[in-house]
Order: sequence, then C-alpha cells, then structure tokens
Amino acid sequence: MKTFDRWLTSPWRRCVVAALTGALPVFAFPAPALWWFAYVALVPWLLLARSAPTGRRALYDGWLGGFGFMVAVHHWLLPSLHVFIFLIAALLGALWAPWGWLTRRLLGGVPSPGRCAAALLVLPSAWLAVELVRSWQGLGGPWGMLGSSQWQLEPALRLASVGGVWLLSFLVVAVNVAVAALVAVRAARMPAVAALAATAAATSAAWVWSPRPDVDGHVRIAVVQPGVIGGPDSTGRRFDREEQLTRRLAGQHLDLIVWGESSIGFDLGQRPDLARRVAALSRETGTDILVNVDARRSDRPGIYKSSVLMGPHGPTGARYDKMRLIPFGEYIPARSLLGWATSVGKAAGEDRRRGTEQVVMDVGHGMRVGPLVCFETAFPDMSRHLAEDGADVLIGQSATSTFQGSWAPEQHASLAALRAAETGRPMVHATLTGVSAVYGPSGQRLGPWLGTDASTARVYEVPLAHGITPYVRFGDWPVHGALLVLVALCGTEGVRALRLRRTGPEPRVPPARTVRESPVRHGH
Repeated sequence: MKTFDRWLTSPWRRCVVAALTGALPVFAFPAPALWWFAYVALVPWLLLARSAPTGRRALYDGWLGGFGFMVAVHHWLLPSLHVFIFLIAALLGALWAPWGWLTRRLLGGVPSPGRCAAALLVLPSAWLAVELVRSWQGLGGPWGMLGSSQWQLEPALRLASVGGVWLLSFLVVAVNVAVAALVAVRAARMPAVAALAATAAATSAAWVWSPRPDVDGHVRIAVVQPGVIGGPDSTGRRFDREEQLTRRLAGQHLDLIVWGESSIGFDLGQRPDLARRVAALSRETGTDILVNVDARRSDRPGIYKSSVLMGPHGPTGARYDKMRLIPFGEYIPARSLLGWATSVGKAAGEDRRRGTEQVVMDVGHGMRVGPLVCFETAFPDMSRHLAEDGADVLIGQSATSTFQGSWAPEQHASLAALRAAETGRPMVHATLTGVSAVYGPSGQRLGPWLGTDASTARVYEVPLAHGITPYVRFGDWPVHGALLVLVALCGTEGVRALRLRRTGPEPRVPPARTVRESPVRHGH
C-alpha cells in the first residue's frame, strides 16, 4: 500500500488513476448491467480523494473522476461527437470537484466518528446536487444517473416509487461511503455499520409500507420495430417495412399500435398519400396508431419531432411536439460559438423546434396515453407530470440506429423500468431498431426485449393500474432534503470560520522570553 501511495505522488499518474476510478460505475449500467457493482464502484474513487495531500489535490481528484465518469457513461457518443465529447466531459466533470474536496474534508486523515457520520449524509447529498445540475436539458440531461443502474432489482423499484431515481442514487452513494469508511477508517466502523443497517431497514420498510399498484384492467399494445434500414431512400423503405409489419397485426384485438421515433420522415400535411396509408392500416387493425413524424412542418416554420395519433380517418388531432431536445444531436447550444461542432461530428445542421407543453392523448377504449420522445424518457419529472395529468400508459418513442453495437440501446430501454415504477403506470418503449421493451406498473419487465437484430411486430398484454405513488404525490423530495443538508453544512462551516477569525490563529512560534540581568553581575 505504501508503495502504491509513493507511486501516486506523480501528479500525472494520479490524474490517470482518478479518471479510471471515476469510470468504474459504468459497468453497473446496461449492457453489462452488474447492478450489485454500483454499491462498491465508487470506493476506489473515494479512497483516492480521501488520501489527497491537499484540498486542492482533492478538487482535482473529484474533477478528473467526474471526467472519467462522464466519458464512460457517454462513450457511445464518440462516433458522433468525436473529440467534442472530451470537452463536454471536462466541463461537466468539474461538478464533482467539490465532491472530491468534501471527501477529503470528512474522511481524510484520522476522522472522528462524528465526521464519518456526517460523511454518510453529506457525500450522498453532494452527489445528488451534481446529478441535479447536470440533469438540466441544456447540459445533456440525466443520462447515467447512478440510481438508474438498479432498474432490474425489485426492492430498488419499490424505493423508486417512494423517492424516484433520486432516492436510489442517494442510497447507492451512502453504501459506497460506508464501505470506504469500513475499509480505511477504523474509527468509522460503528457509523458505517449503522449506515448499512439503516439502508437495509429503509429498503425493508419501503417493501412493506409503500403502496403496490392495484391492477384493474389489461390492454393489448403492439410495438412495431422495422429494424436497421440504410442506403438510398431509407426513409421510404422504412415506411414500407412498418406498413408490412403493421398489416400482420390485423384481427388481434388491439388497443393501440406504437411506431418508433422518426418512423415517418415526411410531414403528413404535405404527404396525404402517407396519411391515407396509415389510416388504412388503422381500419384494418381496428385500432389507432401512434406514429412519430420527423420533418419540416407545413403549417409552421421549422423542423419538429412529433408524436401523432392516427385513426381510421387520418390524424385524430392529438399531437405532441418534443420539448427537450438533445444538445448537438438536435440543436447546437450557442450555435454562433459552437457551430464548428458540425465539422467534427454528426451534430445537427439545423436546430429543431421545441414543443411547448406535454400532451395526454385519448386513444379510445377508455385509455389515455402520455407520449415521450427519445431521451425524454430519462427525465423523471416528465413522466411524473403525465401521470398527474391522467395518463394510463406511458409511451416512449425512440431511435438508436446511430448507436447500434454500443451499450446505448440497452441502457435506454432500461430507463422505462424506472419511469414505470416511479409513476405506477406501465410504460412502452418502442424503437426503430431496438431495444424495444415493455414494463408493468411496478417496473417489472413484460415479455421479451426486441433486440437490435429484430425486425418484427409484437403484441404485449399490458396491465393497467391507477392510484398515486408517493413519488408522484411528493415529487423530488430526496433532492430537496439533500440541498437542505448542504445548506446546513455551509452554515456550519461558516460559523466555524467566523469563530476562528474572532479568536485569531494559533501562534506559529512560542513567545519570546524576557532576559533579565543577574544581580551578581549588576553588583560588578
């Protein structure tokens, strides 16, 4: 251990180690999906920041660890953004610099049990503050929130219904802090064990106390996934394939058919022939079809990405325009300054226009659906608002064809499990090229995933549930609690600094002694 500590005295080596330790949590997310690894993945990063020789070095450890984390969870964007992804990761990684400093402040040296206990509350709160800031759509959105790695664990899904993905992130970080304290700080054993016991107790309490969605009906929803279709006229050939797959669904007594994001590449007002073909499919199958149009609109300026409900007579009038656009993928922030990104990657050549409000659509049969487009399924507040507005089923329309062969399709599909558990509403995640998935109102997976190699249409029996989960009722209360903890910490540190200023610093050298003359010498 001492040899390793000496090896870390090189600043460049320490920078590399910090970035690598920050990247470790990526293995807890799909595709590896090692959910259990999330509970120890932060320990090396915590131990590194704790051992920083100075507070300034701890800031760098936090920053570089955040850089490694952001690159790792967004590595699939590299073919699209190229070197730009490293610039974005460096900017957003700076959000973790205070987290590194706080780790050293609370766990560094030989901390008292009180400091260790404070770390178990403060460090998870500081992590939530970072996730809150980077969840802003203009900074890329909440992709890779640590709590979302727990999407396949039933107790975690139950906790999500109480406090959303935020509560899961808090508890995962708290467990990591407790493990790091057990490993490195002997005085912290009692607080660490108490924190682990409290986490287990909270999970058990949520298991027993949190209300379970009561199933009060079923609907049959079909997902149409045409698969990868490239080459010339890919837009037209994709529509032909979707039409072919949808026609096979006739006679199956469906309540809704869902196509993926950008399933129609032409404005239906300018292409009435396409609108007539979809309407004919609605008549053949006996149900409405939710398509997604990615085109320049004929009734207003600009390109929109819109969920459009089609019935037997054409568009029903229900339409949702995507509100939260992907930075660089669908618009370029501060294009006058960053427009050069189009020359180094696949950034948007023209900014798409935003919608202004979320929409709940009545698809008949007494069922109402709330559509979300692409990475909007990563935002817990959007699905929560749809549930508040009366949606019976959440619908996510996505297209990850650009990222085939990466971990992105699986990770995107897993997010719907969290949104379903948080709201107590089933969620359908329909894509063009996979992975498509459907989840019940408790977040449980229904039927098989449609992988990236599938070109098919599949019918899912979807249970319906109503009622309000604690998360829908109370919102992002774990975030509010975390911010209060950080405000209290700032107040405590401010009072401490004020006391030190009043009492003055300790003297650095002993006071000078007065030398008196000897009486004998004076007599001479």
